[in-house]
Amino acid sequence: MPGGASGPGMTGPMWMPALPPTVERVLAWHPQPVPVLPLFGAFLLGAYLTGLLVLHRRGVRWPLPRTVFWVLGIGTFLAVTATGVDGYGMELFSVHMVQHMVLSMLSPVLLALGAPVTLLLRALPAGRGRRGAPRRAVLWLLHTRGARVLAHPAVTTALFLMSLYGLYFTPVFDFLMGTWWGHNLMLLHFLLIGLLYFWGILGVDPSPRQASGGVRRSARAVLPILELAATTPFHAFFGVVVMMSTGLIVHFYAAPIPGWSIQPLADQATGGGIAWGFTELPTLLVLGALVMKWQKSEARSTRSAERRKGRNGDADLEAYNAYLRSLEGRTEGRS
Repeated sequence: MPGGASGPGMTGPMWMPALPPTVERVLAWHPQPVPVLPLFGAFLLGAYLTGLLVLHRRGVRWPLPRTVFWVLGIGTFLAVTATGVDGYGMELFSVHMVQHMVLSMLSPVLLALGAPVTLLLRALPAGRGRRGAPRRAVLWLLHTRGARVLAHPAVTTALFLMSLYGLYFTPVFDFLMGTWWGHNLMLLHFLLIGLLYFWGILGVDPSPRQASGGVRRSARAVLPILELAATTPFHAFFGVVVMMSTGLIVHFYAAPIPGWSIQPLADQATGGGIAWGFTELPTLLVLGALVMKWQKSEARSTRSAERRKGRNGDADLEAYNAYLRSLEGRTEGRS
Protein backbone atom coordinates (compact mmCIF):
# COMPACT_ATOMS: atom_id res chain seq x y z
CA MET A 1 0.00 0.00 0.00
CA PRO A 2 1.45 3.43 -0.84
CA GLY A 3 2.24 5.77 1.95
CA GLY A 4 4.97 7.75 3.56
CA ALA A 5 3.65 8.89 6.88
CA SER A 6 4.09 7.35 10.25
CA GLY A 7 1.58 7.25 13.05
CA PRO A 8 0.32 5.14 15.93
CA GLY A 9 -1.39 2.85 13.45
CA MET A 10 1.65 2.43 11.18
CA THR A 11 4.51 -0.07 11.39
CA GLY A 12 7.16 -1.47 9.10
CA PRO A 13 9.22 0.11 6.31
CA MET A 14 6.14 0.97 4.22
CA TRP A 15 4.15 2.16 7.25
CA MET A 16 1.56 -0.57 6.81
CA PRO A 17 -1.45 -0.17 9.11
CA ALA A 18 -1.37 -2.11 12.34
CA LEU A 19 -4.03 -0.76 14.70
CA PRO A 20 -7.48 0.52 13.73
CA PRO A 21 -8.19 4.15 14.59
CA THR A 22 -9.67 5.13 17.93
CA VAL A 23 -10.10 8.58 19.41
CA GLU A 24 -7.14 7.99 21.72
CA ARG A 25 -4.86 6.76 18.93
CA VAL A 26 -5.86 9.49 16.50
CA LEU A 27 -5.27 12.28 19.03
CA ALA A 28 -2.09 10.82 20.52
CA TRP A 29 1.02 12.98 20.22
CA HIS A 30 3.08 11.36 17.46
CA PRO A 31 5.17 13.61 15.18
CA GLN A 32 6.74 12.13 12.08
CA PRO A 33 10.27 10.62 12.13
CA VAL A 34 11.40 13.86 10.45
CA PRO A 35 8.96 16.34 12.04
CA VAL A 36 9.14 19.03 9.38
CA LEU A 37 5.68 20.49 9.93
CA PRO A 38 5.79 20.37 13.76
CA LEU A 39 9.16 22.12 13.65
CA PHE A 40 7.70 24.70 11.28
CA GLY A 41 4.84 25.30 13.72
CA ALA A 42 7.31 25.62 16.61
CA PHE A 43 9.31 28.14 14.58
CA LEU A 44 6.22 30.26 13.89
CA LEU A 45 5.30 30.24 17.59
CA GLY A 46 8.86 31.10 18.65
CA ALA A 47 9.13 33.93 16.11
CA TYR A 48 5.84 35.43 17.31
CA LEU A 49 6.88 35.24 20.97
CA THR A 50 10.21 36.84 20.08
CA GLY A 51 8.36 39.76 18.50
CA LEU A 52 6.26 40.12 21.65
CA LEU A 53 9.42 40.18 23.76
CA VAL A 54 10.89 42.95 21.59
CA LEU A 55 7.75 45.05 21.99
CA HIS A 56 7.65 44.39 25.74
CA ARG A 57 11.21 45.65 26.14
CA ARG A 58 10.26 48.82 24.29
CA GLY A 59 7.24 49.33 26.50
CA VAL A 60 4.82 48.79 23.61
CA ARG A 61 1.55 47.05 24.46
CA TRP A 62 0.26 44.31 22.18
CA PRO A 63 -3.42 43.25 22.25
CA LEU A 64 -3.80 40.00 24.20
CA PRO A 65 -6.54 38.59 21.90
CA ARG A 66 -4.11 38.63 18.99
CA THR A 67 -1.63 36.52 20.94
CA VAL A 68 -4.40 34.12 21.95
CA PHE A 69 -5.53 33.73 18.34
CA TRP A 70 -1.98 33.03 17.19
CA VAL A 71 -1.39 30.40 19.88
CA LEU A 72 -4.71 28.74 19.02
CA GLY A 73 -3.78 28.78 15.34
CA ILE A 74 -0.47 27.04 16.04
CA GLY A 75 -2.28 24.63 18.34
CA THR A 76 -4.76 23.58 15.65
CA PHE A 77 -1.90 23.26 13.17
CA LEU A 78 0.04 20.93 15.47
CA ALA A 79 -3.12 19.00 16.33
CA VAL A 80 -3.30 17.64 12.77
CA THR A 81 0.41 17.44 11.94
CA ALA A 82 2.05 16.20 15.16
CA THR A 83 -0.53 13.63 16.30
CA GLY A 84 -1.94 10.38 15.05
CA VAL A 85 -4.16 12.42 12.72
CA ASP A 86 -1.22 12.79 10.36
CA GLY A 87 -0.48 9.07 10.27
CA TYR A 88 -4.08 7.96 9.92
CA GLY A 89 -4.58 10.66 7.30
CA MET A 90 -2.35 8.55 5.05
CA GLU A 91 -4.70 5.60 5.44
CA LEU A 92 -8.22 7.08 5.61
CA PHE A 93 -9.69 9.72 3.32
CA SER A 94 -11.97 10.99 6.08
CA VAL A 95 -9.05 11.69 8.43
CA HIS A 96 -7.17 13.38 5.62
CA MET A 97 -10.17 15.60 4.99
CA VAL A 98 -10.09 16.66 8.64
CA GLN A 99 -6.48 17.71 8.08
CA HIS A 100 -7.41 19.60 4.93
CA MET A 101 -10.29 21.49 6.51
CA VAL A 102 -8.35 22.45 9.64
CA LEU A 103 -5.24 23.54 7.74
CA SER A 104 -7.09 25.49 5.05
CA MET A 105 -10.06 26.97 6.94
CA LEU A 106 -9.46 27.02 10.70
CA SER A 107 -5.75 27.47 11.38
CA PRO A 108 -5.38 30.27 8.76
CA VAL A 109 -8.28 32.27 10.25
CA LEU A 110 -6.80 32.06 13.75
CA LEU A 111 -3.30 32.88 12.54
CA ALA A 112 -4.50 35.83 10.45
CA LEU A 113 -6.33 37.23 13.49
CA GLY A 114 -2.98 37.17 15.27
CA ALA A 115 -1.81 40.01 12.96
CA PRO A 116 1.71 38.62 12.36
CA VAL A 117 2.62 41.18 9.69
CA THR A 118 1.74 44.06 12.00
CA LEU A 119 3.78 42.48 14.78
CA LEU A 120 6.73 42.01 12.43
CA LEU A 121 6.64 45.63 11.26
CA ARG A 122 6.43 46.91 14.84
CA ALA A 123 9.19 44.64 16.11
CA LEU A 124 11.68 45.38 13.33
CA PRO A 125 13.73 48.54 13.88
CA ALA A 126 12.92 51.52 11.68
CA GLY A 127 15.41 53.87 10.11
CA ARG A 128 17.24 54.68 6.93
CA GLY A 129 20.46 52.81 7.68
CA ARG A 130 21.30 49.13 7.55
CA ARG A 131 19.48 48.61 10.83
CA GLY A 132 16.14 49.46 9.22
CA ALA A 133 16.81 47.48 6.02
CA PRO A 134 14.74 44.40 6.99
CA ARG A 135 11.68 46.50 7.77
CA ARG A 136 12.03 48.43 4.51
CA ALA A 137 12.33 45.12 2.66
CA VAL A 138 9.04 43.89 4.16
CA LEU A 139 7.27 47.13 3.21
CA TRP A 140 8.74 46.98 -0.29
CA LEU A 141 7.53 43.40 -0.69
CA LEU A 142 4.01 44.35 0.36
CA HIS A 143 3.91 47.08 -2.30
CA THR A 144 5.32 45.10 -5.23
CA ARG A 145 3.15 44.44 -8.26
CA GLY A 146 3.53 40.70 -7.80
CA ALA A 147 2.21 40.91 -4.24
CA ARG A 148 -0.78 42.98 -5.38
CA VAL A 149 -1.62 40.42 -8.06
CA LEU A 150 -1.22 37.49 -5.67
CA ALA A 151 -3.43 39.16 -3.04
CA HIS A 152 -6.15 40.14 -5.51
CA PRO A 153 -9.54 38.67 -4.52
CA ALA A 154 -9.95 36.90 -7.86
CA VAL A 155 -6.56 35.23 -7.49
CA THR A 156 -6.97 34.20 -3.86
CA THR A 157 -10.45 32.84 -4.53
CA ALA A 158 -9.24 30.83 -7.53
CA LEU A 159 -6.30 29.40 -5.58
CA PHE A 160 -8.54 28.51 -2.66
CA LEU A 161 -10.99 26.63 -4.87
CA MET A 162 -8.22 24.95 -6.85
CA SER A 163 -7.09 23.37 -3.58
CA LEU A 164 -10.33 21.41 -3.75
CA TYR A 165 -11.25 20.78 -7.36
CA GLY A 166 -7.78 20.96 -8.89
CA LEU A 167 -6.37 18.54 -6.33
CA TYR A 168 -8.95 15.82 -5.82
CA PHE A 169 -10.37 15.61 -9.35
CA THR A 170 -6.96 15.35 -11.04
CA PRO A 171 -4.02 12.91 -10.68
CA VAL A 172 -2.19 15.49 -8.55
CA PHE A 173 -3.51 14.10 -5.27
CA ASP A 174 -2.36 10.53 -5.92
CA PHE A 175 1.02 11.80 -7.07
CA LEU A 176 1.62 13.86 -3.94
CA MET A 177 0.34 11.20 -1.55
CA GLY A 178 2.76 8.69 -3.03
CA THR A 179 5.66 10.11 -1.02
CA TRP A 180 6.13 11.43 2.50
CA TRP A 181 7.56 14.71 1.20
CA GLY A 182 4.70 15.16 -1.25
CA HIS A 183 2.21 14.62 1.55
CA ASN A 184 3.87 17.26 3.73
CA LEU A 185 4.12 19.67 0.81
CA MET A 186 0.38 19.31 0.22
CA LEU A 187 -0.42 20.01 3.88
CA LEU A 188 1.80 23.10 3.83
CA HIS A 189 0.05 24.21 0.64
CA PHE A 190 -3.32 24.02 2.41
CA LEU A 191 -2.07 26.29 5.19
CA LEU A 192 -0.41 28.88 2.94
CA ILE A 193 -3.34 29.16 0.52
CA GLY A 194 -5.74 29.49 3.43
CA LEU A 195 -3.58 32.20 4.99
CA LEU A 196 -3.44 34.13 1.73
CA TYR A 197 -7.22 33.88 1.30
CA PHE A 198 -8.28 34.88 4.82
CA TRP A 199 -5.51 37.50 5.15
CA GLY A 200 -7.23 39.60 2.52
CA ILE A 201 -10.75 38.98 3.81
CA LEU A 202 -10.08 39.77 7.45
CA GLY A 203 -7.90 42.82 6.73
CA VAL A 204 -6.30 42.73 10.20
CA ASP A 205 -2.81 43.13 8.76
CA PRO A 206 -1.47 45.50 6.09
CA SER A 207 -1.94 43.89 2.68
CA PRO A 208 -0.96 44.71 -0.90
CA ARG A 209 -4.55 45.27 -1.93
CA GLN A 210 -4.96 48.72 -3.40
CA ALA A 211 -8.20 50.69 -3.50
CA SER A 212 -9.13 54.33 -3.57
CA GLY A 213 -10.21 55.90 -0.30
CA GLY A 214 -13.80 56.38 -1.41
CA VAL A 215 -14.15 52.78 -2.58
CA ARG A 216 -12.58 51.48 0.57
CA ARG A 217 -14.87 53.44 2.87
CA SER A 218 -18.06 52.61 0.99
CA ALA A 219 -17.33 48.95 0.26
CA ARG A 220 -15.23 47.79 3.20
CA ALA A 221 -18.29 46.23 4.86
CA VAL A 222 -19.44 44.49 1.68
CA LEU A 223 -16.43 43.23 -0.26
CA PRO A 224 -15.08 40.82 2.39
CA ILE A 225 -18.52 39.23 2.78
CA LEU A 226 -18.92 38.91 -0.98
CA GLU A 227 -15.49 37.34 -1.27
CA LEU A 228 -16.30 34.88 1.51
CA ALA A 229 -19.71 34.11 0.01
CA ALA A 230 -18.18 33.48 -3.41
CA THR A 231 -16.41 30.32 -2.25
CA THR A 232 -19.09 28.93 0.07
CA PRO A 233 -21.36 27.39 -2.62
CA PHE A 234 -18.40 25.81 -4.41
CA HIS A 235 -17.10 24.41 -1.14
CA ALA A 236 -20.48 22.97 -0.21
CA PHE A 237 -20.94 21.56 -3.72
CA PHE A 238 -17.56 19.82 -3.47
CA GLY A 239 -18.62 18.11 -0.25
CA VAL A 240 -21.94 17.01 -1.74
CA VAL A 241 -20.25 15.61 -4.86
CA VAL A 242 -17.80 13.61 -2.74
CA MET A 243 -20.58 12.33 -0.48
CA MET A 244 -22.84 11.29 -3.37
CA SER A 245 -20.14 9.84 -5.60
CA THR A 246 -20.68 6.19 -6.54
CA GLY A 247 -16.98 5.69 -7.26
CA LEU A 248 -13.71 6.67 -5.65
CA ILE A 249 -12.47 10.11 -6.68
CA VAL A 250 -8.88 9.29 -5.68
CA HIS A 251 -7.09 5.95 -5.97
CA PHE A 252 -4.70 6.29 -3.06
CA TYR A 253 -7.34 5.01 -0.62
CA ALA A 254 -8.78 2.37 -2.97
CA ALA A 255 -7.59 -0.70 -1.06
CA PRO A 256 -9.52 -1.50 2.13
CA ILE A 257 -7.30 -1.97 5.16
CA PRO A 258 -7.44 -5.54 6.51
CA GLY A 259 -9.06 -5.83 9.90
CA TRP A 260 -10.40 -2.27 10.05
CA SER A 261 -13.89 -2.97 8.68
CA ILE A 262 -13.84 0.37 6.84
CA GLN A 263 -14.90 0.40 3.20
CA PRO A 264 -13.13 3.04 1.07
CA LEU A 265 -16.33 4.32 -0.56
CA ALA A 266 -18.10 4.71 2.79
CA ASP A 267 -15.03 6.43 4.22
CA GLN A 268 -14.99 8.77 1.21
CA ALA A 269 -18.63 9.67 1.87
CA THR A 270 -17.68 10.49 5.45
CA GLY A 271 -14.89 12.71 4.18
CA GLY A 272 -17.33 14.51 1.88
CA GLY A 273 -19.64 15.12 4.83
CA ILE A 274 -16.72 16.58 6.79
CA ALA A 275 -15.88 18.92 3.90
CA TRP A 276 -19.52 19.96 3.56
CA GLY A 277 -20.17 20.54 7.26
CA PHE A 278 -16.89 22.20 8.15
CA THR A 279 -17.73 25.38 6.26
CA GLU A 280 -19.98 26.82 8.96
CA LEU A 281 -17.47 27.17 11.83
CA PRO A 282 -14.79 29.18 9.97
CA THR A 283 -17.49 31.27 8.27
CA LEU A 284 -19.06 32.23 11.59
CA LEU A 285 -15.62 32.97 13.04
CA VAL A 286 -14.72 35.24 10.12
CA LEU A 287 -18.07 37.04 10.18
CA GLY A 288 -17.76 37.60 13.92
CA ALA A 289 -14.27 39.01 13.47
CA LEU A 290 -15.45 41.33 10.69
CA VAL A 291 -18.37 42.61 12.80
CA MET A 292 -16.04 43.37 15.71
CA LYS A 293 -13.63 45.10 13.35
CA TRP A 294 -16.37 47.31 11.91
CA GLN A 295 -17.65 48.18 15.39
CA LYS A 296 -14.16 49.24 16.48
CA SER A 297 -13.74 51.25 13.28
CA GLU A 298 -17.03 53.07 13.83
CA ALA A 299 -16.10 53.74 17.46
CA ARG A 300 -12.78 55.23 16.37
CA SER A 301 -14.53 57.39 13.77
CA THR A 302 -16.99 58.62 16.39
CA ARG A 303 -14.23 59.48 18.84
CA SER A 304 -12.29 61.25 16.10
CA ALA A 305 -15.34 63.31 15.12
CA GLU A 306 -15.93 64.24 18.76
CA ARG A 307 -12.32 65.35 19.15
CA ARG A 308 -12.56 67.49 16.02
CA LYS A 309 -15.77 69.03 17.32
CA GLY A 310 -14.11 69.75 20.64
CA ARG A 311 -11.19 71.48 18.95
CA ASN A 312 -13.33 73.52 16.57
CA GLY A 313 -16.04 74.27 19.08
CA ASP A 314 -19.28 75.16 17.31
CA ALA A 315 -17.53 76.67 14.29
CA ASP A 316 -19.53 74.63 11.81
CA LEU A 317 -22.80 75.51 13.51
CA GLU A 318 -21.89 79.22 13.64
CA ALA A 319 -20.99 79.19 9.96
CA TYR A 320 -24.30 77.61 9.12
CA ASN A 321 -26.22 80.15 11.23
CA ALA A 322 -24.33 83.00 9.57
CA TYR A 323 -25.33 81.58 6.21
CA LEU A 324 -28.98 81.54 7.27
CA ARG A 325 -28.75 85.14 8.55
CA SER A 326 -27.29 86.26 5.22
CA LEU A 327 -30.18 84.66 3.38
CA GLU A 328 -32.63 86.36 5.73
CA GLY A 329 -30.96 89.73 5.12
CA ARG A 330 -31.24 89.32 1.39
CA THR A 331 -34.92 88.51 1.69
CA GLU A 332 -35.63 91.58 3.81
CA GLY A 333 -33.71 93.82 1.39
CA ARG A 334 -35.80 92.67 -1.52
CA SER A 335 -39.04 93.32 0.34
